[in-house]
Amino acid sequence: MPALEVEGLARHFGEREALSGVSLTLAERQTLVVFGPNGAGKSTLLRILATLLRPHAGSVKVLGSSLPDEAWAARGRLGLLGHEPLLYRELTAQENLRFHARLHDVGEERVAEALEAVAISTRAAEPLRNLSRGMVQRVAVARAVLHEPELLLLDEPYSNLDPAAIELVEPLIGPSCGRTRVICSHDPGGGLAEADAVLGLRNGRVALAANANEVQPSQIAELYR
Repeated sequence: MPALEVEGLARHFGEREALSGVSLTLAERQTLVVFGPNGAGKSTLLRILATLLRPHAGSVKVLGSSLPDEAWAARGRLGLLGHEPLLYRELTAQENLRFHARLHDVGEERVAEALEAVAISTRAAEPLRNLSRGMVQRVAVARAVLHEPELLLLDEPYSNLDPAAIELVEPLIGPSCGRTRVICSHDPGGGLAEADAVLGLRNGRVALAANANEVQPSQIAELYR
């Protein structure tokens, strides 16, 4: 059974068509990288897969669950790392992860492990407002993987991270993590290196869909022209 099955997906905001006729299939433990300029529909697609937005047309299956009717069955099996960190800035890193842990019935030991994995343990008792953007992004990574999700939905996951931090989080969200992944990216070289499949969006429609080994960086660059 594929991890993702999308057919004829459409979503609009008022009169603006954010997605139209989008179809894709992704096998388990494969990585789909989605390219496209700002406003192409990448984040909208990710939010629909994350059960945060309802599609207006088409069919969507995430880990075998049909959306939106069976969204409840998919939510606990996916992890989202979006443009916004989905964290409370007045709470500490530890408090943020404890809150998320309660939602997924995860124990305190796992919270400690996640903080250690992103090297935030020594700053875990400080409010997020005191931490740098890179540190907050590392806490967001810890939150996304805290409950050991099967599917990761990642929107520019390495933004605000320096090379050392990217190396730190790679085992959690990178190619070696062993999870199915959907990544929104503006980086043709880095994105292609991580991809099994590529989806290119332009104005909410599919402009490119292929196996990664069939795609040239020039084809991705064309999406932005």
